[in-house]
Amino acid sequence: MADSSAAPEPDPGAFDPAGGPGPVADAGQGPSTLLQTLRRLDSGPRGLTEAQAEERQARFGANTLPTHREASWPRALLRSLRDPFTVVLLCLGLVSAAVASWGTACVILLLVAVSCVLRASGEHRAGRSMAALRGLVATTATVLRRAGEDLPPDAREIPVDELVPGDVIRLGPGDLVPADVRLLRAQGLTVHQAVLTGESAPVAKDAADGAGVPGGGLFDRPELCFQGSSVASGSATAVVVATGARTRFAAAHGRGDARPEASAFDRSVHGISWILIRFMLLTPPLVLMANAALRDRGLETLPYAVAVAVGLTPEMLPVIVTMCLARGASLLARNHGVIVKRLPALHDLGAVDVLCLDKTGTLTQDRPVLHQALGPDGRDDPEVLHWAAVNAWWTLQLADLPAPDALDDAVLDAADEDDVMAYDGVAALPFDPLRRLATAVVRTPGRLGTHTLVVKGAAEAVLERCVLEDGRRGELLALAARHADDGLRVLAVATADRPARTREYTAVDERGLDFRGFVTFKDALAETAGEALKVLAERGVTVRILTGDHPGTAVRACRDLGIAVPPDGVLTADGIDHLTDAELAAAAARTVVLARCTPAHKARFAAALRAGGHTVGYLGDGVNDLPALRAADVGIAPRDAVAVARESADVVLADKDLTAIDHSIAAGRYSGGNIATYLRITLSSNLGNVIAMLAAGLLLPFLPMLPAQVLAQNLCFDAAQLAFAHDRPHPSVLRRPTLLRPRDLLRFIIGFGVLNAVADLATFGVLELALHGPEGLDDRAVFHSGWFTENLLTQALVMVLLRTGRLAAGRGPGPIGWAAGALAAVGLLLPVSPLGSLLGLTPLPLLYYLLLAAVLALYTVGLMAVRRAPWLYSCAT
Repeated sequence: MADSSAAPEPDPGAFDPAGGPGPVADAGQGPSTLLQTLRRLDSGPRGLTEAQAEERQARFGANTLPTHREASWPRALLRSLRDPFTVVLLCLGLVSAAVASWGTACVILLLVAVSCVLRASGEHRAGRSMAALRGLVATTATVLRRAGEDLPPDAREIPVDELVPGDVIRLGPGDLVPADVRLLRAQGLTVHQAVLTGESAPVAKDAADGAGVPGGGLFDRPELCFQGSSVASGSATAVVVATGARTRFAAAHGRGDARPEASAFDRSVHGISWILIRFMLLTPPLVLMANAALRDRGLETLPYAVAVAVGLTPEMLPVIVTMCLARGASLLARNHGVIVKRLPALHDLGAVDVLCLDKTGTLTQDRPVLHQALGPDGRDDPEVLHWAAVNAWWTLQLADLPAPDALDDAVLDAADEDDVMAYDGVAALPFDPLRRLATAVVRTPGRLGTHTLVVKGAAEAVLERCVLEDGRRGELLALAARHADDGLRVLAVATADRPARTREYTAVDERGLDFRGFVTFKDALAETAGEALKVLAERGVTVRILTGDHPGTAVRACRDLGIAVPPDGVLTADGIDHLTDAELAAAAARTVVLARCTPAHKARFAAALRAGGHTVGYLGDGVNDLPALRAADVGIAPRDAVAVARESADVVLADKDLTAIDHSIAAGRYSGGNIATYLRITLSSNLGNVIAMLAAGLLLPFLPMLPAQVLAQNLCFDAAQLAFAHDRPHPSVLRRPTLLRPRDLLRFIIGFGVLNAVADLATFGVLELALHGPEGLDDRAVFHSGWFTENLLTQALVMVLLRTGRLAAGRGPGPIGWAAGALAAVGLLLPVSPLGSLLGLTPLPLLYYLLLAAVLALYTVGLMAVRRAPWLYSCAT
């Protein structure tokens, strides 16, 4: 091999394992032969010289994953100020300060500061996850290096960051693959690549040039292994074809680095914010113009106009939202071991209507179980299980395997141990990916001079070694294919009697076999999956299965768990590649199973569901799930997930269990229900007050309420609203996603706001009847006191009657009831207290209270009548 210094400088993309132009070439491109790969890498079976390795290290850099630059805390704080609602609150606070309404200004600016600090802190913590990637790759590797061009290679351990394209490395059981490699030689090699593909079973690999699985992707090519995977069994020698940022591991991570789209919570709050912005920007000019035109008042009404705008503003929104979500997250952590890392994600959990997840470990356990033992006629035959167990047991014992294969384990669990132990083992030929079968040679009790070969393996491999009648082999292969299409794993079993001998048995002896039958396996179902799926369906959550496994396997698990899969409900990765985004959004709506998918397919599918108007949750635990975890509204990972997936998720479960997700969704809906109730009550009450203030400002010769009184009223109501964070909504909240819909909320607050304004205007009539003459509407202090009391009493009524859309029969007053009672007491007692006189309030006559009681009774009847209209109450969910 010529020295690399004399060769043309290779293009970085030339080290792509697919032989394409770049590090993420099209997986559909034909594979390179071993000779072509070595020529492109300017390497050979003896590896690189030290000089070549140093030159390539300088040219291509260290074999390390790309770093992720975290946003600094001050930068995150500045970003948090871009929220439209925060901007408006900040502007109102500055205007209040400009007109010397210092109390209003301080309250608003304090709430803005608390909201921004909380948001910035959460974003800063969420950005510190990328360093965990380094824990998923090897630290050292065994590499062949030569001191000089003509010297023999020397095997040595070097740090993985010193590997370069063209290096020849050795792999053994338990090794982590340190880079993307092309196999030169392999013996019994199987590799776990679940972190990249999600496939739970080890994948057989060999060095022979081939096209891999028909229709499969890059990960299905048997001659390639990828960084992040691990060797399950066997050994190999391989040449490094990609390092650092050019590996598929880095590419899978890199696709998730883009800034995620707004979540369901962000979209809801953004929509509600713009509704409030329009109202708040419109209110002060209306107040100023109306007072200037009809009452000949000038800028002296500006403080009142700002107070009216502030009265419409739910100043406590950031605090209430944070308290509701923080309390829900605390209860989840304490009772169910679920950690919510990003508080808005708890609301998004409550809004989830589509849950995407993998099959293995969630719907099924990570192990197969025996389904059937079938004779050649396709009927149950216990004898087939007997011979399969003999093969499994003696292969394990005589081949000195560290642990039984998962399928062998399932066979041994189902077989009679005494029958298996009755034989004497003679020899074993362990499973080989090239032969695709394993053989045990045993001595049958009572049959001296005879050895029995028991062969078990892939149907095609076993049947081609059996003696069968013409056409029979095709019939049996078709039978095996039908079971495979039904989602079962199929192994064939055959035996042969041979004269006893001492000579070693080899693969040549695996001929002239008698076919015994098939053993079929299915995935063991997770114990809690069936019940949890029923509960999720009752909550309006549909499940989508995204898996790297065969579609038949996933459909079988769905059928066993009662998940209906329509004929057009199965989509494979190659089907996605030919669809536009719009076509995929339409297909995703009816798809139940997405099989043979790569990380990019999972992320695109989740994005398509979101584009279709769904709120998407995604449960994943591997590096292959990173793009989808970030593409979903809320990413969920179990505690035992790989570190980078766990750190990238919004919610971390104690176990990979659907029951924990159900608890999380319930907590999210309770929190979301409290937030929705707060917004309904606060905004409808505030809008009613603003309408009444505008009307009163035009009818009265004085301001209907002093700015200090407006602020005091808002503070009392705000303090009472803190009880929403501790309320437990009605169980009906759990029946469907708690999604805040701005249009529905607008319809609701207008309906109830007008009703509240009517009650306020009726109070004006009560004041006229009860306090006629010079002490009636011409008395400012009396009017201010009467309206102040009525406002707080109506707000207390609204808190109780609209808390969940229905009265909680048989339940105690709860936090909302006690808070509403305290608010009503303040409304009744403050005008007669010394503090009331400081605010300009005065005691009221008894007749006012009697007439006010009649108004409140009519108001209660109106509330209970209007709230029964489903079109008006739809914003609750």
